Formats: sequence, structure tokens, C-alpha cells
Amino acid sequence: MGALVLAEGATFEPPGVKDFNLPAIFGSGYWGSVTKPMLMVVLSVVIIAAFFLLATRNLKTVPGKGQFFAEGIYNFGRNNIARDQIGSKDFQKFVPLIFSLFVFVLVNNIYGIIPVFQFPTMARIGFPIALSVLVVYPVYHYVGFKRHGFKGYLRKELAPPGVPGFVLPLYALIEFAEKFFLNPLTLAIRVFAAMFAGHLIIMVFTLGGSFLLTEASGGLKPVSALAFVFAILMTFLEAFIQVLQAYIFATLTASYIGAALASEH
Repeated sequence: MGALVLAEGATFEPPGVKDFNLPAIFGSGYWGSVTKPMLMVVLSVVIIAAFFLLATRNLKTVPGKGQFFAEGIYNFGRNNIARDQIGSKDFQKFVPLIFSLFVFVLVNNIYGIIPVFQFPTMARIGFPIALSVLVVYPVYHYVGFKRHGFKGYLRKELAPPGVPGFVLPLYALIEFAEKFFLNPLTLAIRVFAAMFAGHLIIMVFTLGGSFLLTEASGGLKPVSALAFVFAILMTFLEAFIQVLQAYIFATLTASYIGAALASEH
């Protein structure tokens, strides 16, 4: 995007990728520096653990607000994601994983609209890649190999019954690329792209509105109000997308596990 230049000579440089590369808080070098998103990820674990420990420390038959909210989130992850996607026979053992992924991604997404934090950590590609490649990918292939055996799992995924022999090589190649390479990448890129784009749009309207308010001539200053209105509207939309992307991430994870466990392709 080009810079906006006013008649007075003031120049507005729109936000871009550089604004997502936050400087180190302490330390130096690629491996030795600690940045704000790193601390936010660690803090998210503390927040999640503290909330659920406090909300469930004194369980009651008639729950209070904290217990009710915690149970609602848990039941949503258990019933609406894990059980629906994996099936009532096998879902129980995967509830902790699906529930944890949903809540973890949700908190790190919601950071983007919380004052002081104001940065969705999933807008840094390394975090969703780590979740997808180091957690989700090994789990769903492991359960598939464990249930069907090495040859049985590959046969189920790459050469299911009913595929004509003349298209089987092409089919197997496509399925292999999808199951073993594309699925973990698209899972990560989906949440990353949504968080990156949404946060960038909010930054454009917010910083652009501030620039017009402080630097523009009298005729253009009212436009800043419109920019701020759009920033507020986009914040509400982004909040919805943040929750939706956490749900999609957990749902796709559960669907991959369910597909790996299924007897048929």
C-alpha cells in the first residue's frame, strides 16, 4: 500500500508486516530473544489454568457464575466439537486435547482486542504451525496407525475400496499430499491468516483515523470519525472471527482424528 500524503506534507505510512515483528523485550539474537507474543502465550496458559482451577475448586450442584461459565465452555468442547466429529464411541479420550486446543487458541486470539495486549498471538505463523505440526499432526496419524496398523491405515487413506484402478495412482498421490502435508499447513494458515488480516484492518482504520484527526486540514478531519467508527465495527467483527477460528481449529482437529479412526475412508 502506498503512503497517504496531505497537502501540508504529512505522510501516513500504512501498517504492514513490519508491525507484526515486535522487538525483543529482553535477550538478543534469533534464539535468545523473548518477545511480547512469547510472553503472551505463556501467560495464556497461566490464565486458562488459573480460571478453571478457581472455577472448579468448589463444585456445587447448583453452579455459580464461574462454575456455570467453565462448565459451559467444557461441555461445548466435549459435546459440540469432540463428540460430534469423532463419534460417541471414541471421543472421550480426546476431550482433553480438543478442549485445550479450543480454549488455548481462543484466548490467544482474543488478546487482539484486549487493551494493553492488543495483539493476537496466532497472527505470528510460528504459533499455529507449532500447534498443527507438533501436536495435531502426530496425534491423528498415531491413532490411525494404532487402530488400523501401518499398512491398513495407508490402504484406508490412499487406496480405499471402490476407486477405479486406472485413477488409483493419481488418487493416492493427491490423498498422500493432502493427509501428510497439506492438512497440517492449511490448519495453521487458516487461523494465522484470519488473525493477521483482521488485526491489520483494525490497525489501518485506527491509525488512519488518528492521522487524519491530528494531521489533516479542517475539511478532512471529519473523515477521521468515520475511520474510528469502522475501527469499532471491525473490532466487533474481529471478536466474532476470533471465536469462530478457535472453533474451526478445534473442529478440524477433531474431524481429522475421527477420520483417522473411522473404518471407512
